Amino acid sequence: PRLVNFVTQTPGLSSIAKAMAGMAQERQIPRFASRTFTSWFRERAPKNVGAQRVLLWPDTFNNFFYPATLAAALEVLEDAGFQVIVPEQSLCCGRPLYDFGMLPQAKRQLQQILRVLEPEIAAGTPLVGLEPSCVTVFRDEMVGLFPADQVAHRLFTQTFLFGDFLATHAPDYTIPELHRKALVHGHCHHKAVIKMDGEEKVLKAMGLDYQLLNDGCCGMAGSFGFEADKYDVSIAAGERVMLPAVRGADEDTLIITDGFSCREQIRECTDRTAVHVAEVLQLALHQQRLNGTATKKPEVQVAHLAPKALAEPTTAPVRTALIAGASLAAAGLLVRFLQKRKSQGNPNVRA
Repeated sequence: PRLVNFVTQTPGLSSIAKAMAGMAQERQIPRFASRTFTSWFRERAPKNVGAQRVLLWPDTFNNFFYPATLAAALEVLEDAGFQVIVPEQSLCCGRPLYDFGMLPQAKRQLQQILRVLEPEIAAGTPLVGLEPSCVTVFRDEMVGLFPADQVAHRLFTQTFLFGDFLATHAPDYTIPELHRKALVHGHCHHKAVIKMDGEEKVLKAMGLDYQLLNDGCCGMAGSFGFEADKYDVSIAAGERVMLPAVRGADEDTLIITDGFSCREQIRECTDRTAVHVAEVLQLALHQQRLNGTATKKPEVQVAHLAPKALAEPTTAPVRTALIAGASLAAAGLLVRFLQKRKSQGNPNVRA
């Protein structure tokens, strides 16, 4: 991650990387975490052994970019008395593939999930996910792609978003209270497929004074808002309701949204960082310890709760920087060479 982050976060190099990827120059390439959640989790001693098992889904976005969010969900689930497990293999729900029409490849990934998770699915182990776009694959598209597959149908009934799971499957758990103001944006898949009822039930149980925005899409929509020719539409969608509401919120107001895309749009277009409902619950568990912190912004307090092993990556060393610079320069020259060759073969194409 340090090598990649050096390339994507260094002015000049990042511009080349974005140009090569067809990304809008106004966008920031998301920074990879220094370590994945899954690698950190496997080094932990298990907790609540013998209690009801819960399968925590390490989605690609949180696992590689926001692993502290998964760590927050882990802490809350264990506080609720569950034994948390994660898949042994690296798995992907396939949404990035079939969003671009690559259905055969996406089906192979989904079939792999069904094979790997079949023992836990047969045992009735609930699957709890944090990213709405991933969870809704199991709650919507999967059974559409495999209508006769009983394992897929069982996974459909056993899959829950984090907030919905706590609201429906942890009746004896006392939700920790957190009396603060909050602004809540619902991810599109969350609102359309699962609804916000479970999330709101948890927020009410916490005692939050929250406002659920009636704002449609955040505008990022996966890779849509990163693409150069979609940037203006993406920003216009965000500016309808969500972004002005976030900018107008008090500094000590929680900005809550569960979707990676939504969090990225807010991070790039405002001076605030949105937090996941799992992180809000984690904050409630530790609020007394954090009461003495100097900042008003709750997202800064949330960042203090991340395990040290999942901290932000350090600056790349000189050797790594040189390798990164040379690699990018070589790639840039290759692109330029190919463009020149193409223009020589076609008089209507300029290099």
